[in-house]
Amino acid sequence: MSDFILPDIGEGIVECELVKWLISEGDEIEEDQPVVEVMTDKALVEITAPEAGRVTRLYCKEQESARVHAPLFAYTPLSQGDDTPEQASGSAEDQVNDQQENGRQESEAPPAPAKASPSAAAKSDSASGAGPHGRIPASPAVRRLVRELGVQLEDVPGSGKDGRVLKEDVLAFEKEGSKQQGSKERQAVDSSAETPKDRQEASGEVRIEPIKGMQAVMAKRMVESATTIPHFSYGDEIDVTELLALRGQLKIEAEKQGTRLTLMALIMKAMALAVQEYPILNSRISQDGTEIHYQPHCNIGMAVDSRPGLIVPNIKQVERLSILEIAAEVERLTQAARDGRVSQADLKDGTISISNIGALGGTYAAPIINAPEVAIVALGRTQQLPRFDEAGNVVARSIMTITWSGDHRIIDGGTIARFCNLWKAYLQAPQSMLLKMH
Repeated sequence: MSDFILPDIGEGIVECELVKWLISEGDEIEEDQPVVEVMTDKALVEITAPEAGRVTRLYCKEQESARVHAPLFAYTPLSQGDDTPEQASGSAEDQVNDQQENGRQESEAPPAPAKASPSAAAKSDSASGAGPHGRIPASPAVRRLVRELGVQLEDVPGSGKDGRVLKEDVLAFEKEGSKQQGSKERQAVDSSAETPKDRQEASGEVRIEPIKGMQAVMAKRMVESATTIPHFSYGDEIDVTELLALRGQLKIEAEKQGTRLTLMALIMKAMALAVQEYPILNSRISQDGTEIHYQPHCNIGMAVDSRPGLIVPNIKQVERLSILEIAAEVERLTQAARDGRVSQADLKDGTISISNIGALGGTYAAPIINAPEVAIVALGRTQQLPRFDEAGNVVARSIMTITWSGDHRIIDGGTIARFCNLWKAYLQAPQSMLLKMH
């Protein structure tokens, strides 16, 4: 057997949460096949198999912590002469070979600690489907049947020697499960009016959930940012009527090229242009607070309400990208964030951030700075509001509210106001950006 060691995921991460196994003991795996999903403090990471083999043992359970450089699972590498799952058959000869292979795997597994008498252990193992070595004995053919039927091997009582799960056991268990499922569905219909909240209130119990994973990391970082950085807020509104019209004109051409053009791409481009005039908004403060580090590129982050929690992937070097390239990156990162599969590279080295609270219907927000950055803006929802034109007539305009938070140690009110005015000018007259684009 060989142990698969959890590799260094980067960013100084020493442990992660095992979210979901994509394999089971006894499975045959191929090289580069996804085998497990783990959650770091920033993103969901999919780990792949280093080579083809047969899984013999899973060392960690789902929702447990797994340490970097520690064994994650054990497997037997497949030689060139081994059959692949597609080549395996259900003949009597194959069943014999399966049992021989299964016996070898069981003999290699470490024995479980003895906590009961042999007779009691045998009785318990037979009832639960677990063998004397702590591993559920079943041939690969039976394991394939279990996967096809969508049942859990550990739930099937084994009637064979030492609790071995046989094909007949699986079929009988699946048949009985179908009957129970039908009964549960009928009961569910009868009690459909009762919600989980009702049951909780009726029992009088407090529901407790641990703060862990990305949620725990976000909580820690927000506390650090709010308590160590003196926040300065600045609000304004932007007339995006012309910007929406421009987006409508460009949208069709962008779709022809396979890209969905949103306002975010145009907003980011305008921000990158304004940052060139006011680089203090794109800087960082040294750890001891004695130096300002001006960043060479504008890497704009966007806060995304993803499945694992709030994350802020960023688009690199926005000042060098075309609007179409920015739009493609916005689309890629948004989908990756919602799936919880943002890479570590996409989360590193951000220089300034945008929180689009308006996408959820919000109008105003006071965002917390995403340290070590020094500025963040919250975009409110766009509303049709009455405004006076140059002739004094009341007209309908598309108005978007914005709220900035800046690090008051190096950004004062005048600086953020002048920066915001330039950014606002680009957005209210988007054609003016052409004069500044490379």
